[in-house]
Amino acid sequence: MASLYSIYFRITCFFTDLIIINFSYLFSYYTVATFYHEDLKWNNRYLVGIAAFNIIWLCSSFVMRLYTQTTFSVIESFFRRTYRAAIMHFVLFMSFLFFTKSNILQSVFLSSFLLMSAFFVISRFVLVYASEFFQKRTKKGKKIAILGYNSTAERLAAYFQKRKGDYVFEGFFDDDFARSTSRNNANFIGNMQICFDYVEQNLVEEIYSTILPNQNMQVEQLMLAAEQKCVRVKFVPDFSRQLDERFYISFVEDFPIITLRKEPLDQINNRVKKRVFDVIFSSLVIVLILSWLTPILAILIKIESRGPVFYMQKRSGRDNTPFWCLKFRSMHVNNDEMRQATKGDPRITKIGAFMRRTSLDELPQFFNVFAGNMSVTGPRPHMLAHTRQYSTVIDKFMVRHLLKPGITGWAQVNGYRGETEVPEQMQKRVEHDLWYMENWSLMLDVKIIFLTIINMFKGEKNAY
Repeated sequence: MASLYSIYFRITCFFTDLIIINFSYLFSYYTVATFYHEDLKWNNRYLVGIAAFNIIWLCSSFVMRLYTQTTFSVIESFFRRTYRAAIMHFVLFMSFLFFTKSNILQSVFLSSFLLMSAFFVISRFVLVYASEFFQKRTKKGKKIAILGYNSTAERLAAYFQKRKGDYVFEGFFDDDFARSTSRNNANFIGNMQICFDYVEQNLVEEIYSTILPNQNMQVEQLMLAAEQKCVRVKFVPDFSRQLDERFYISFVEDFPIITLRKEPLDQINNRVKKRVFDVIFSSLVIVLILSWLTPILAILIKIESRGPVFYMQKRSGRDNTPFWCLKFRSMHVNNDEMRQATKGDPRITKIGAFMRRTSLDELPQFFNVFAGNMSVTGPRPHMLAHTRQYSTVIDKFMVRHLLKPGITGWAQVNGYRGETEVPEQMQKRVEHDLWYMENWSLMLDVKIIFLTIINMFKGEKNAY
């Protein structure tokens, strides 16, 4: 439902950004070549570099949905998604240089990012100012009125009011005056009988009705009269009258879909965003931490007890698909793998107790994350036998398997980790996992990671 003006604005921003990133790269190269490295020659590595610079920006802006109508409709969202896309662009391009062992001078790409960031800030302010300037001097958005006052109508009005460049929201019409004024709504215009006269006098172009024709005869009469005057009437069913809060309504194209819960990670753009974050984060942990910590822990594990350094066990993954979960071995080699670790468990070694208390034994699972079996954050994976056991006694236990399992999770940072002595403890863990599923965001993942790091240093009473 975007206006032609809005489409032009998004296209302008897209091509402006491409000009900025290419100018920043080329200007940085020629500046460094002119003033600092006179022997620097343009060659294939810089040509590949600028191609990667563009491709990575396109990927970053796509993941962050920078050029969507929803982003452009709210200024705060436009600025926020811009700096997020820029940060992702920086991290991915640095990763590209690291893994390809490119010889591009550090001064070239660092100055490119600094210049690009400065131009982004300037361009955003210029574009926003230009947008407001032209909106004031050109025809405003479509005039909109809403028929019926209910929760659906309120959400619809909020949508139009956020998108002032595309719409001008006039107000509500409803026969139930008491309901419309009970919330001191300043946008209430009057009853449905005066609706068409108001629409005709004020040149309203579209009417959105949350009342269906079969629910009120006046709506059908209004619809016929509106068509005679070239005023569009669109219907938005008010599902809140038929559904309670247990259900969630989403849309596939124009079709309303009713599901049992909201699942942000069911959307492909969110899954891509989470996967990119997982790959980057796990790569950094593997290179910067596991590369030197693994040999140290391997020596300590071997000194204390015989057996392998790593311990592999089949766990339940996404869609209940088994995978091999990797850990540092924290117990003496034994044949009692199905029993959960308990406080004072004699199977746990001294170095194993330290690793469990600080969660260091979980670090090899970053290889699982990099391979795609796990995510950095999510529901903790259980042994196959425990999955079968709890699925029969814990309500909605299997729903948590709709997500990839995580190294840490919302349940764990809230104290629900380690041994579950009674079913109620597992029920609480499942409730927290489902809350995470329904409220996922990238910032929630970052919050969980920070809380996990804090708990590692504090030590946790259930970590044994």
